[in-house]
Amino acid sequence: GGVGKTTLATSIYDQICCKFDGCCFVENIREESSRYGLRKLQEKMISEMESNQVGGGRRLISHRFRHRKVLIVLDDVDRLEQLKALVGSHDWFGEGSRIIITTRDEHVLNAHRVDVTHNISLLTDDEAIKLLRKHAPLNYRPMKDYEQLSKEVVSYAGGLPLAVTVLGSFLCDKNIHEWRSALARLKEIPNYDILEKLKVSFDGLAPIEKELFLDIACFFRWQKKDKAMEILDACGVHPVIG
Repeated sequence: GGVGKTTLATSIYDQICCKFDGCCFVENIREESSRYGLRKLQEKMISEMESNQVGGGRRLISHRFRHRKVLIVLDDVDRLEQLKALVGSHDWFGEGSRIIITTRDEHVLNAHRVDVTHNISLLTDDEAIKLLRKHAPLNYRPMKDYEQLSKEVVSYAGGLPLAVTVLGSFLCDKNIHEWRSALARLKEIPNYDILEKLKVSFDGLAPIEKELFLDIACFFRWQKKDKAMEILDACGVHPVIG
């Protein structure tokens, strides 16, 4: 999490939603389906229409939208059954419809046989600096005084837009001494807001994947990827699929 999937999907949705007969943005599907069930998500899509069963909801969705050009965004999908219940197949929707899905798990998209996938890359240093300036503008402060500190903030963020945004918002009204103090503290105590949002990704892992994550964090921090995978594979962990 934190690479900007939801932000990008929201931006696309806002730009093109006016071109469709109907639009729906279903947020935070991972958490919402776990907390309230798929039926509630179906009700969000079919608005005033209700269904007592997931199967009935599928029929209602396909019947209502079959001849309409619709735009649907499904945000943070983590299970195939969610896609089957909400956007089952192409013939559920009219010609020209578009379905945008964000997920941390590409296997879910492959299993549903989506037409196109797009992987979001981490920010380059230049992109991260621009994003930092947006959330922590220097205004009339000398650029040269903050140039090295900005590079350190970007390095700490590791290319994650979420981390850059959180840190920029925190530093926006701080002076140069406070920037230095904040960076020194971050090296010892990570930012709570960043940890909380990234924790969602960790919590979504299977138990064996959590163990693999912790093994890598504890024992392979400075190892090259190929070497670490070779060692883990020799231990029977199967890191390629994990």
